[in-house]
Amino acid sequence: MDVPKKSLGQHWLHDDETLEAMVTAADVRAEDTVLEIGPGLGTLTAKLTAAAARVVAVEFDDALAAALPGRVSASNLEVARQDILQFNLTQLPPRYKVAANIPYYLTSNLLRVLCESTNPFSAAALLVQKEVAQRVAAGPGGMSLLALGVQLYCDVSLGQVVPAELFTPPPKVDSQILILHHLGRPRFDDVSPKEFFRIARAGFGQRRKTLQNALQGGLHCSREQAQAYLTAAGIAPTARAQTLSLEDWRRLTLVCS
Repeated sequence: MDVPKKSLGQHWLHDDETLEAMVTAADVRAEDTVLEIGPGLGTLTAKLTAAAARVVAVEFDDALAAALPGRVSASNLEVARQDILQFNLTQLPPRYKVAANIPYYLTSNLLRVLCESTNPFSAAALLVQKEVAQRVAAGPGGMSLLALGVQLYCDVSLGQVVPAELFTPPPKVDSQILILHHLGRPRFDDVSPKEFFRIARAGFGQRRKTLQNALQGGLHCSREQAQAYLTAAGIAPTARAQTLSLEDWRRLTLVCS
C-alpha cells in the first residue's frame, strides 16, 4: 500500500459506512457528474463510479493519479493529475456534485475556489476537520470570515462525525462531513461580494475590538463615522464581528458603500 505523505496531509479512509455516507451527503444520482478531489487510493472513487454517470478525479500526487485507474476499473472514471486550485471548473457540466476528503491546509482556499466559481457545484460533501466543519456552519456568536465566505453562496449543514481512528494514519483530531448546497449565485443581489468582503474583513481585522473600533481601523475612517455606519445599519457600536448575522453584514455593506 502507498505510504501516505505527511506533506500532502494524506490520511486514507477505508470505513465503508462513512464512504457510503459521503455519497449520500453529496446527493449523488445516476445522471450526475461528480468531481472528486484527492481520490488517494480510490476507496471513495469506487463508490462514486458505481453511483454516478461520470467521475472526474483530480489528484495532485503523481503516483496515486497514475495508479488510480488500475485500482478502480470503471469506464466512467476520468483522472486528472493536477492541483485542484488550478483546475478549470468551467469544463465541468452545470450542477455537478463534489465529494472530497480534504487535507487541513487546503480547506479554506478550496472552499473559496469552489464557492466563488462561475460554474458552481450544486451539492458537495467535504470531509474536513470537525472543528473546521463546525466553524463553517456556525451562526451569529461564532461567525468568522470563513463562515461568511461559504454561507454567502451556500446553505450549510453538518453530516456525521468521523473518528480519527477510522483513518490510516489516524489524524490528531476527528473529522466531520460538511454538506453544502450552492445557491447558484450570491445570497444577496443588492451588494457585490467584493464589497461585502471588504467590509467584513475590516470588521474581523481586529476580532477582540468592538466593531466601532475595528471599522475605524479597517476602513480608515473616524470613530464618529464608524459609529454612524453601525447606527444606520441597526448594529450596536459595541457589538463584535463574530456576533453579526449575514443579514447584518449585508445592511452594513449597503450603508458603507
